[in-house]
Amino acid sequence: MDAGPPKMEIPKIEGARLLFVVAPYYRNITDQLLRGAQAVAAEAGAKVDVIEVPGAFEVPQAIAMYGNKYEGYVALGCVIRGETSHYDYVCGESARALMDLGMNRQIQCGYGILTVDTMAQAEDRANPNGRDKGGEATRACVTLVSLKRKLTNTSR
Repeated sequence: MDAGPPKMEIPKIEGARLLFVVAPYYRNITDQLLRGAQAVAAEAGAKVDVIEVPGAFEVPQAIAMYGNKYEGYVALGCVIRGETSHYDYVCGESARALMDLGMNRQIQCGYGILTVDTMAQAEDRANPNGRDKGGEATRACVTLVSLKRKLTNTSR
């Protein structure tokens, strides 16, 4: 089994405000994602608020509502493939919408919405002592916030 990419150094972003937007449809999975995400944010020196939305489809909408009120956002949730094409729409559209927020509105987002075939895959990826996809999504967000801070400081 692939262990995933090596864990990057966590940049310090002291005092940064991050919003974790959680879709707790599978609470046992999102609680693990959230633990991993919170650990990385604490190591980076960021302050975190957490909100919940009904599902993964609503995560980008919530982030768009908050706009630039936070320096970065982390999307956390889990979508497990079922018997219909609903999975494909939710996964594809939530990922596309988050990318659009980053590209078109310059909102720094970490993508921690698991898209898996089975609960066992979700548990493996969510575990903060294992694959730690919540921590990985937060590392991505923290890195983007750090890069934006550097760009803003050097462009003045």
